[in-house]
Amino acid sequence: MKVGLIGCGAIANIIVTSTLDDENIEITHFFDNDVERAENLASIANGIAVIDFDKMVREVDLVLECASPSSVVEYAPKVLSSGRDMIIMSIGALMDKEFYTSISKIAKDNNSRVHLPSGAVVGLDGLKAVSNFNLHEVNLVTRKSPKSLGREIDKEEVLFEGKASDAVKEFPYNINVAATISLACNMDINVKIIVDPNVDRNVHEISAIGDFGEFKTTTMNYPCAANPKTSMLAALSAINLLRSFNETISVGF
Repeated sequence: MKVGLIGCGAIANIIVTSTLDDENIEITHFFDNDVERAENLASIANGIAVIDFDKMVREVDLVLECASPSSVVEYAPKVLSSGRDMIIMSIGALMDKEFYTSISKIAKDNNSRVHLPSGAVVGLDGLKAVSNFNLHEVNLVTRKSPKSLGREIDKEEVLFEGKASDAVKEFPYNINVAATISLACNMDINVKIIVDPNVDRNVHEISAIGDFGEFKTTTMNYPCAANPKTSMLAALSAINLLRSFNETISVGF
């Protein structure tokens, strides 16, 4: 499977270096507004940095986005229109209902698929399982260090409290997990974002209540060394998704 990358930053670097020896995954094309950054990552994978995005799409089997919500809006329609599948990391872009409906139709009309990794949280399989069985309430409480949010404070502070659709607009690079959870359970979930100088990890606490009962999960992620805004688990989930395409037997969903 030949893969083309949109965005060659921290997450892309982790994905590329972790799959170099995987004979079933060949990341061959690298696209980034910063051409030098694309060239540097391409050299690690013995791939090619590209300027012509449409040419890249024609030459790969799948496109993996590791850039930004705006990149999803700009490039996803082109990828899906070509009949290629796409993995989207900047899932917050899909909280725009009009855009979600648009790319869903494009994918269906062109026999292509959109894949959304589980990202920096655990428990999505459970949420999906109960999403259509009277799920009453889902809450996400996220705690991040001041460094990961570009702030300098010495005491805990609530930065946001509201719906996921508003959280992803205010923090487009920090709270993709809210969008992932919302899409998994078909609900605009409740979100609280706390900046906490006492934590050195990205902590995500999910609670769900419904006719099935109740569950809670806590994920405590070490931030990516090259980019504290994101968690290592986000990159690892994308790697696992890439590898799952070649599995004969899959566990979970």
